[in-house]
Amino acid sequence: QAIDRNKFDELFLHQLMFARSRAEATRRPAYSVKRDYDSEKTFADSFPFELTKAQKRSVDEILSDMSDPHPMNRLLEGDVGSGKSAVAAAAIESCLRSGHQAAYLAPTEILAKQQWTELSEMLPEHSVALLTRSEILLSQLVGVELQTETSSLRSTVKKLLRSGEIQFVVATHALLQEGYEFDKLGLLVIDEQHRFGVRQRQELMSRAGKIAPHLLSMSATPIPRSLALSIYGDLDISILDELPAGRKPIKTHLVSDKNMSSAINLIEREIESKHQVYAVCPLIDPSDKLGAKSVTEFADELRSGQLGKYRIEILHGKLKPADKSEVIKQFVAGEIDILVSTTVVEVGVNVPNATIMFIEGAERFGLAQLHQLRGRVGRADIESYCILHPNSFSDRSRDRLVAMTESQDGFALAERDLELRGSGNLFGTAQSGFIDFKLATLADVDLMKKARDWAGKINVEDYPDLEDKVEQQYEQVHFE
Repeated sequence: QAIDRNKFDELFLHQLMFARSRAEATRRPAYSVKRDYDSEKTFADSFPFELTKAQKRSVDEILSDMSDPHPMNRLLEGDVGSGKSAVAAAAIESCLRSGHQAAYLAPTEILAKQQWTELSEMLPEHSVALLTRSEILLSQLVGVELQTETSSLRSTVKKLLRSGEIQFVVATHALLQEGYEFDKLGLLVIDEQHRFGVRQRQELMSRAGKIAPHLLSMSATPIPRSLALSIYGDLDISILDELPAGRKPIKTHLVSDKNMSSAINLIEREIESKHQVYAVCPLIDPSDKLGAKSVTEFADELRSGQLGKYRIEILHGKLKPADKSEVIKQFVAGEIDILVSTTVVEVGVNVPNATIMFIEGAERFGLAQLHQLRGRVGRADIESYCILHPNSFSDRSRDRLVAMTESQDGFALAERDLELRGSGNLFGTAQSGFIDFKLATLADVDLMKKARDWAGKINVEDYPDLEDKVEQQYEQVHFE
């Protein structure tokens, strides 16, 4: 009972912090984006595919929120390949059509570049800027495509954003750190939202002045439904729980050293069929201590074996941005047969022609990350495969890998991950902004619900000591 009581205190403060965030949001004004159902239908019909029921429902929830004069604070949660980008594009298009600006924040330069390309195509009538540390691009409406990195170019983009001539910007953290301001920021979209802290979100929102932008956060890390409301207590939630029509289940196989030859044969057959392969390793450089193969080691092994006649390249975070972009460009163009990479491909690399995801040292990855990696293939109507090759086996890692072969459902796998890992952090180190509880864990679902209920009944201002504690907690979370 004493342990539960202390856990409750931690969770209670957590939920009170969310309650404070919700209350602050309702006090701030936002641009009301009036709905135009005919224009919404026209935009939805412009996609080369039919939106799923879940996508249509989510678009309706988001656009309804954006029509209010107070800022939307909504999380769009969807499994890998569920079509979050199309939903976000519908919200962005509605915002831009109403005469306001929008910003899309991505966690990596790779993802930002890809989303800039896709969203520029989806929104051809609007000016779209890409802004990262290493690159600035403007869609053709603003003028010629600009690729030279100069301080004068950055100052030009700042002026165009401030004047409203650039309506929409896709960016990384660079947007937060270099003093960019907007004329009328109506919508802020944050992709892979758990990689951005509360402080970072608030900093960008404050740049809009007295009128706050609507906030749409997105996450492709499925969360058990029982936990979602508790973990994201300050957000309304839309869930994409169905995949677009025509997607085939990805065949997932667990292979040992003994049957590795069959995996190599499968890879060769797929390459001969003009398809491409991802091979993911847990390390960039060799490490005697960890006993896992690195990107460089595994690429060398492939080059010296049966697959050596094919085009093999490597990709990892230590490469220069220009080199990373060039490798990805070649892979997208089909000029690379096997891309040996770290988990830098976990999000943001979209190559429909890739049909195999080979994961070396698979036991070193959590279920959520394995599922994310698997989602890099099967992005078209081509039969696709995920091959899990562990270097060693424990009972726990075996259970995790077997679960991958049995289920394609990210939400079901998240539930299984919670069972297997117990008090472990569901998100791994990427969830850096989640409170570091001393006792409470994500497995304490009942206590979380109880804390959430009580947080809704308490007026913190009636309890000065409690108000101070909430303030301290608020300052500690997402400090980066």
